[in-house]
Amino acid sequence: MIDLNADLGEGFGRWTLTDDDALLSVVTSANVACGFHAGDPSVMRRVCGLAAERGVRIGAQVSYRDLAGFGRRAMDVPADELAAEVAYQIGALRVFAEAAGAEVAYVKPHGALYNRTVHDAEQASAVVAGVRLAGGALPVLGLPGSRLLTAAADAGLTGVPEAFADRAYTPRGTLVPRREPGSVVADGDEVVRRALAFALDGSVQAVDGTAVAVAARSLCVHGDTPGAARIAARVREALEAAGADVGAFA
Repeated sequence: MIDLNADLGEGFGRWTLTDDDALLSVVTSANVACGFHAGDPSVMRRVCGLAAERGVRIGAQVSYRDLAGFGRRAMDVPADELAAEVAYQIGALRVFAEAAGAEVAYVKPHGALYNRTVHDAEQASAVVAGVRLAGGALPVLGLPGSRLLTAAADAGLTGVPEAFADRAYTPRGTLVPRREPGSVVADGDEVVRRALAFALDGSVQAVDGTAVAVAARSLCVHGDTPGAARIAARVREALEAAGADVGAFA
C-alpha cells in the first residue's frame, strides 16, 4: 500500500495557490497549512470540510512562522518556542477537523522546517515535542533517514518515510534545495516515472544519474506545482494500473 499526499489549503484571504477541490478528489492524505506559512481560519475550515466529505485523511502541515516567505526561509527558533508553535498549529487545525466530523491524523513539517529536521536533532526533537504537547500519538511524516523520524521513534511516535515525486534528489537521498536549477520536476511524464520507481522499486535517480534507495510509505505531489491536480491524477492512475494499492497510512 502506498499513500498519496499533497500540500493543501495554501491560500490566505482572497489569495489562493492550491487547487484544493481537484486535489482532494485524487489524494488519500491532505497536508493542510495551519496559518504559519499559509492558510487562514476560513481556508482551514473549508479544506477540512471537503477532506472529511471525501474520506481524505487530514494532516497538520506545521511551519516556521513565516507568512511572507511561505515558510521557506531558514529560521533559528528556540526549541521550547518551536514546540509551542507546532502544538498551536495542530490545535488550530484540530478545531476545524473535528467540526467537520474528522480528526487530525498526522503531522508533516513544511518547507524550511522540513529540511532543517533532516539533519538538526534539536529542531527535530522540538517538532516531536510539539506533537506530544498537542496530545495524541500522531504519526509524523519525514524524509527517510532524517533526524525527525529518529526523534519520532524515540518518543514512541510512528515515523512515516516520505518521497517526493516532483522534487530532485541528491546522491545522499536528500532534496535538492529549491534555490538550485532543476530542483522541481515539472514534467508530468517524469513525475509519473519517478512515482512508479518509488512505489515499485524503492529508488530514484539522483541528479548525478546514480540510483538512490528511498523506502517510502507516502508519496507527495506538491499542490503549488503548475498543473498539480492533473499530474496527481496521472500518478494515481499509473500506480493503480501497476498494481499498487493506493490508500492512506493513517
